[in-house]
Parts: sequence; structure tokens; C-alpha cells
Amino acid sequence: MDLSDRSRQSLIPSFLYSSAASRTIGLERNILGRSPVSKAAPATVANDGALMGSVVAQAPKEPGKIELYSPMYYAACTAGGIASCGLTHTAVTPLDLVKCNMQIDPAKYKSISSGFGVLLKEQGVRGFFRGWVPTLLGYSAQGACKFGFYEFFKKYYSDIAGPEYAAKYKTLIYLAGSASAEVIADVALCPFEAVKVRVQTQPGFARGLSDGLPKFVRSEGASGLYKGLVPLWGRQIPYTMMKFASFETIVEMIYKYSIPRPKDQCSKELQLGVSFAGGYIAGVFCAIVSHPADNLVSFLNNAKGATVGDAVKKLGLWGLFTRGLPLRIVMIGTLTGAQWGIYDAFKVMVGLPTTGGVTPAVPATGLDKLKAA
Repeated sequence: MDLSDRSRQSLIPSFLYSSAASRTIGLERNILGRSPVSKAAPATVANDGALMGSVVAQAPKEPGKIELYSPMYYAACTAGGIASCGLTHTAVTPLDLVKCNMQIDPAKYKSISSGFGVLLKEQGVRGFFRGWVPTLLGYSAQGACKFGFYEFFKKYYSDIAGPEYAAKYKTLIYLAGSASAEVIADVALCPFEAVKVRVQTQPGFARGLSDGLPKFVRSEGASGLYKGLVPLWGRQIPYTMMKFASFETIVEMIYKYSIPRPKDQCSKELQLGVSFAGGYIAGVFCAIVSHPADNLVSFLNNAKGATVGDAVKKLGLWGLFTRGLPLRIVMIGTLTGAQWGIYDAFKVMVGLPTTGGVTPAVPATGLDKLKAA
């Protein structure tokens, strides 16, 4: 195999693409679970026992085509993540504003409806979008890292496991890949989140990011911007692990049990509908598992010098798990569904397949195939 073949295959999973000179596994066996061997095209066995069929997917060569797992592929996923997270979090700023204030001052913001009423009375309609700039910038940075690094780590861990174990333990790979990506994403988000919460929950502190960030740094130092990083990891890592692993599983189940034809035969509109539905259901689970840490983040970023112990003492365990939860379920369900819809719509726009729904079968050995024949 020459150098160009090796460099290309290092970017693309071996069970998806192959060059003519490489040892391969048939596309139909890996993607559709059927053997590509027919009477008209007998199979041969390579030196390592892998069965080589006559039907092999060649690496894409069309001009302008983005190859899977190439640098351009990861760049596209990163751009999709920016659009996905930045736009959706900014759109639900009013809900997030009420939720944060319910967590910080439950005596004043007793419910969702009364919370909106208090904000409207005290700050007017413009008050509903207070803190939208740190929200937009922070979650755009987070989305870039979350989706871009998820695709990278999912491929990286799959390569380490190999095709057989990657298919067998795919959920563990989804969990590990998403957790790794979120560790990086939260480092990007944390400073913006600290300023956002302070702006939203302390009227008069600042108008937005431009004056809020310098004021925050003067008050608590640059390190204060990362005071909430550990609780943020505690909120976002379980959230993201649930978001990606449950989405991949739900979408796979929808295509397997609810749609009577393979994914590649479905229209793009139907595939995007599946992405939204799978994302919304995944978002409900995300909200539940990450809510206690969300309460901690809001409490710590609002009160100077506060500790986790102070939050638990004031909120109580029950309040930690339930305060603001109904609103967060609605917000995160809608948010996650919209994020997956936007992300996959962007991928379709640039010529990439939507996420999830096709699981490679565990490759059989050449010996097993010959015995079956």
C-alpha cells in the first residue's frame, strides 16, 4: 500500500471505505448485515482470514465532496455545532432567565407564569433577553467543541476498539466520546456562563458582556470566571453523555421499529424529522440527570464566595433536584430537539449524512463465511 492510500485510510474507518489494494470488509455485511457474496461473484479469503467480496465502497472522489473523518468533515461538524448551540440557546434566553431566577430567588419567582410576570413588570420586554450576548458567544464556543470533538473522539475510540468491539460496545463509545468532548467544551463556555448568570440574576450589575466581564474580573479576579467549572462539568458532562448516547440509540430504534424502509431510502425531510424527534426525547432525559448540578451552577455564580455546601444547605436535597425542573424539561427538550435538527440540517446542506440510524454489523471471519456457504 503506498503512502497516499495509508494517509487516506487513517482518516476513514476501515469498515466504511476501502481502496482496491487494501483488505476490506464488504459494505453490505457491515451496514446492512447481509453478505455481499453471490454465486456470480465468488469471495476470496485474504491472508488474515478476512472475506473480500465483490461489492466494496470506494473512498469518495467527487470534486467538492467532503470525505468522512477528514479535516473538512470535522470542520463542517464544528460549524454545525456553532449554529446548533449558539442559535438555540439564544432563542430560549427568556426561559433561561426565568429558570435562573427561580433557582436563585424562589420566594420572588414562585412559578413560570409569575416569573415572566415579575420580569415584565420590573424590566419590560427588553428584560427577557438580558444576557443574550454571553449566551450566544458562550454556547457557540461550547457547540463548536461539543459536536466537533464528539465526532473526533467517536472515531478515535472506535479505531482503538476495532470494528468488532466498536459495534458490540457502541453505546460505551458514544458515552466516552461525548464525555471527552464536553470536558473541553465547558472550558470554553465557563467564563461566558459566569457573566451570563450574574447579569441575569443581579439587576443593575451590568447591561451585558461588554461591561459585565470587566466588572466581574475586577470583583473576583480572572480565576473567578472558572469558579463554577467543576459544577459546570457536573451538569454538562452527564447531560452531554445522555444527549449523544440516548439520541444515537433512539434514532436507531426509530429507523429499526417505526420506519419500514432503510434510512438511505428515506427522504431528507423524514430523516431530519427523526433527528428532531430523537433529540427532543433525549433532551427530556438530559434535563433530569443534569438538573441538580444546574442548580449548583446558578447558585455559585450568583453568590460571591458561596460553596457547594452553602447551596445544599440553602436549597436542600429535594430543592436541588426539583427546583425549576418542569421548566427545564420543556426548555431542554425543545432545545435538544432543535439542536439536532439544525446540526443535521447543516450536515445535509454540505452533503453529509444525518447522524445515527445505521449500525455496522459485527464482521464475520472469512472462515465463518466459507462454512456458512
